[in-house]
Amino acid sequence: MGKVFNNKDVRSWIFQSLLVGGLALLAVTAFRNARQALEERGISTGFGFLDEPSGFALSESIIPFDPGASVAQAFLAGLANTVYVSLSAIILATVLGVLIGLARMSRNRLLSVFAGLYVELFRNTPQLIQIIFWYTFIIMLPNIRNAFDFGGGFYLSNRGLALAWLADPTAGALAATALGVGFVTALILLCLPGRRRWRGKAIALCIALPLLLLAVSVALFGISRPELTGFNFTGGVVVSPEFLALFLGLGCYIASFIAEIVRAGLTSVDKGQIEAADTLGLPTGKVLLSVKIPQALRVIVPVAAAQYISLVKNSSLGVAIGYPELFNVSNSLATLTGQAIECVAIMGVLYLLTAIGMSALANGFNKMTMITER
Repeated sequence: MGKVFNNKDVRSWIFQSLLVGGLALLAVTAFRNARQALEERGISTGFGFLDEPSGFALSESIIPFDPGASVAQAFLAGLANTVYVSLSAIILATVLGVLIGLARMSRNRLLSVFAGLYVELFRNTPQLIQIIFWYTFIIMLPNIRNAFDFGGGFYLSNRGLALAWLADPTAGALAATALGVGFVTALILLCLPGRRRWRGKAIALCIALPLLLLAVSVALFGISRPELTGFNFTGGVVVSPEFLALFLGLGCYIASFIAEIVRAGLTSVDKGQIEAADTLGLPTGKVLLSVKIPQALRVIVPVAAAQYISLVKNSSLGVAIGYPELFNVSNSLATLTGQAIECVAIMGVLYLLTAIGMSALANGFNKMTMITER
């Protein structure tokens, strides 16, 4: 027995097991005491309330929801809204951040200064103020009868953005999803290191197939354009002021950080490799896509992933403008059901699972973009 206990690995395992067991016992004891105290005060506990009707409606939801839906469905609706606005803002932040980051490295002095001002302005002001600014700006736009007409079925007013869309909502959602998946897949293939003959054809296929699906959907179902009828638009699709404000507030803020991450990643590439590419006579675009970006991704991806996760968590700021994201829905459910602790716990777990899922995707992409060194 003495020989076994003298083994360093065995001692370490025993001490860690005792520590974990002690923490578990402490947690169970605290939970029992808290539950007993709540029961003595007539406060019910447990998760049985998840099957009860929620009793309230959401101003907007991307999945079907009504007041008769259960509390569990209300949580799912809030989570779906959070994921929807977060993914939309991530796309905006990525595209805008990459463009601003490249602009900061431009030899054009005016473009570089403008990009620098953007970064300093958005990065050094609180995100909540930016979200409220966008919301205030949108609701101060002209009313729906005097909406800005951008042509092609696009109208902007204090009711939000009305735009033309496929007449069949299901087909529209499918086409939009296919386009998003196709372009993201093409971007991943474009950024992968190495020279592969099939890569160009695969990228073209990822873009061509979703566009073909969109063209077929338009031919079969047609386009529904918004038209002013009475005091509102009919037809098309209307993006609410709350969604627009949160979308712009999250996307523009995180874009300022992505811009600096992209700039740092590109400047981290060894100048000798760039000089070698120039010596071979490669054009500037080829140098950027084949030399700079594959190596810069090793620096960009891990840091950018942390910003994307931060964006998802910061979507909870939508409660300040009334957007029905997860935090807002959880607050309403906690008030109506009286199960505040359970609602906060469920909300925390959902945010945690979402963040872990995004982190796993980022780690997988990071492994794909890593350049194998000898």
